[in-house]
Amino acid sequence: MALYRRWYVPGGTYFFTVVTCSRRPLLGNRDGRDLFMEVLGECQERMPFETVALVLLPDHVHTVWTLPKNDADFSERWRWIKSRFTRRWLRAGGEEGRTTLSQERRGHRGIWQRRFWGHLIRNEDDLAAHVDYIHYNPVKHGYVDRPGAWPASTFNQFVRAGVYSDDWGRKEPASIRGLNPE
Repeated sequence: MALYRRWYVPGGTYFFTVVTCSRRPLLGNRDGRDLFMEVLGECQERMPFETVALVLLPDHVHTVWTLPKNDADFSERWRWIKSRFTRRWLRAGGEEGRTTLSQERRGHRGIWQRRFWGHLIRNEDDLAAHVDYIHYNPVKHGYVDRPGAWPASTFNQFVRAGVYSDDWGRKEPASIRGLNPE
């Protein structure tokens, strides 16, 4: 069995990738995206954190969060988000993917992969590279030809703040070469 080591740093900034079960496109329509954003907002009210950057793709989420000064419990936040989303998704008639008998015994529903990828951001260059990765991801996957055309992203907020030009990301930024946190 693989050893998963998480770095819990109070007030830390983290990059996350969270993937749907069997990469089903649950977030590929407005209902799925709206539900995710609603649950994310409720989690932020219950257990505060700052969303630095975010992109929702049909089968996964990339985001960067900064936690409060004396708090390092991102795992509880993800547990809460995945659990709430799953309950509401199923209650609304959403379908779930296949699960094994072993997964069913542990209470796993076929909505999210059990684990998530997390990376502690080390410095400003690391942060910039991961934010660039998030915003370029819809282009990388071939959904759009430029980041600003993807609606479920914080990219346009970054344009309005002057971080990016509107035409940024028409080609792969050098800052993300070598990053592959999927």
